[in-house]
Parts: sequence; structure tokens; C-alpha cells
Amino acid sequence: MQDKRLINYSLYLITDRKVLGKKELFESIEAAVKGGVTLVQLREKGISDYDYYLLALKVKELLVKYCVPLIINDRVDIALAVDADGVHLGPEDLPISSAKEIMGSDKIIGASANCVEEAIVFQNQGADYLGIGALFPTKTKSNTENVTLRELKKIKETVHIPVVGIGGINLENASSVKAAGVDGIAVASAVLGSESIFDAAYKLRRI
Repeated sequence: MQDKRLINYSLYLITDRKVLGKKELFESIEAAVKGGVTLVQLREKGISDYDYYLLALKVKELLVKYCVPLIINDRVDIALAVDADGVHLGPEDLPISSAKEIMGSDKIIGASANCVEEAIVFQNQGADYLGIGALFPTKTKSNTENVTLRELKKIKETVHIPVVGIGGINLENASSVKAAGVDGIAVASAVLGSESIFDAAYKLRRI
């Protein structure tokens, strides 16, 4: 487990098998990490708890080799079971304070927000970082509210914890997100949906 104060949020990969096509998940994650991904969130829907557990164990084993932290989406129980580095929580998930109590102070607790007011609330509840979006139209999640780049910049200027832009970010618009002063960008299809995952990650990391 890395010191969470030293976590690099620059290029945050969120897994999504729907955008992989025929590409294999673990090979794709490894290619992304080699290309420059600094943090990986495992997001899985529609599989059994046991399969999710086995998958998370395998992904963790892969990421440990590269000293890249593993965040589990939504599932505090899975994160605990595989000793992941942290969990990312949405508005309908376990409260941040409860997750921190269960997981311990050394684990990373991320939260999704889409306005300054939410960002402040989640920071006060103990979130270690915020995922802000969706900034642009995205195929990977449909139940999101749009956030402007101006609002993103305002959130970053208001809170004192790391802020990651999320939602439809790609090579064409990543620079505009960076200009808002964020600590990193979160991507799924921009990397995993690319013909060359390594190249896509490498180019985004350079931005």
C-alpha cells in the first residue's frame, strides 16, 4: 500500500469491458499501465460477488508489479477482501464516513461530485479525492449530470483534496481539462477503446 498522500492521479484508468471489443482485459490494463496510467479503478457490473473477488485479486496481482494502486468501484466489501488500495463511491453507495470507518484511515476513499456544494460536503466527510463530471458526453455511463469546465475549475479552487476530471475525456479535449488545474484525468474508452492501448495512454500521459 502506497502512502495515499503520494498517490499520482495524473492518468486514472477506469475499466469497462464494453469498450474493449475483442481485447483481453488483463493485457489491456497492463498495456495501459506501461503506457503511463498511474491509477486503476476496477469497475464491474453484472457478475457474481465471487467472480468479482477473483477478478479483483488478479488485477491487484498485476498492478503490484508496477506499483500502481488499485481502486474498486462501489464495492467496499470487495476492496476489503482483496486488500485494494481504496474504493470509489457514488451518491447511492455507502456513506464516505462509514467506508472510512470500515476500511481504515490508510485506504483511499474517492467520491463522485458534480458541483461545488457536493464537493465541499464530500471533502468534509473525509473523501481523499473527488471525481468531477461528466465533463463531456460519454458512452460508458448514461446516468451522469454534465459539469462545465468553469465549474470544474471552481471546484478545484474551492477544495484542498485532489480533483480528477471525468467523462468523455480524450486526446482532443484533455488539454482543456488540464487547464482547469485538475490533479488528473480519468478515462475509459479513450484508452481501452483504442487500437493501441499503450499509445493512447502514452499520449494522454504526456498531456
